[in-house]
Amino acid sequence: MSERDLETRARLLAAATRLFASRGFKKVTVREICREARANVAAVNYHFGDKLGLYREVLSTAIETMRSTTDMAREAGEGGTPEQKLRAYIHVFLQRVAGSGYDSWIHQLMAQEMMDPTPALDMVADQVIRPRLAYVGDIIGELLGRPADDDAVRRCVLSIQAQCAMAMANPLSRRLVPDHHDAGTLERLADHITDFSLGGVRALRASTPRPARAESHAAPHPFG
Repeated sequence: MSERDLETRARLLAAATRLFASRGFKKVTVREICREARANVAAVNYHFGDKLGLYREVLSTAIETMRSTTDMAREAGEGGTPEQKLRAYIHVFLQRVAGSGYDSWIHQLMAQEMMDPTPALDMVADQVIRPRLAYVGDIIGELLGRPADDDAVRRCVLSIQAQCAMAMANPLSRRLVPDHHDAGTLERLADHITDFSLGGVRALRASTPRPARAESHAAPHPFG
C-alpha cells in the first residue's frame, strides 16, 4: 500500500476503536467511522472487507494486549511453586488490568461485546479466556491434587478470576473505593486475593478424602 493508504488505514482503525469501544459494534455505522477518520465510505471495504472485518482488526489489537498479560504472568511464575505461580499471576493480572496505565478502551470494548456479542466473541474466548483459565486451572489442579478439568478445580478458578475481575477499573469501583487503583493498593489487594484463595483451596483439599498414593516415597503435596 502507498503511504497515503497506510495513513488512511490507521485513521480508520483509530476512529473505529474509539467508536466501537464507546457504543459497540451494532450501534456504529461505517459512515460514522469514515466521517471521523476523514475517509471515503468505500475505504472500509477496501482495507478491511467490511465493517465486521474492521471490527475484528480492532479486536485483534485488544486480544494481543490481553494475551500478553497471561504471558507475563506465566513468565513471572516460571520455576516457582504452585503457590508462587498463583501469587505471580494475580499480581501481574491486577497491575496490568486494573492499573491506571492500562488501555481503558479495552475494558469498554469488552463490556460492549459482553452486552451484545458479535461473531468475533469466539476470538476472545479461544485466544484469551480459555488459555488464561487453563493456566490457572493447572496451578489449582496441582494444589488440589486433581486434574485440571475437575469440577472443583474449575469452581476455584472461576472464584479467583471473579475476585480479580472485580478489581478492574470501572466507574462504580472508582466511586466506591477512590484509591482502589493506585499501585500500592493493588499490591495489597493482590496479596489479599492470593491469601484468601489459597486459604479456600487448603480448606477444600482438607475436606476431601485424598486418593491413595501409588508409592510410599511420593513427593509431599504443596499443602502437606
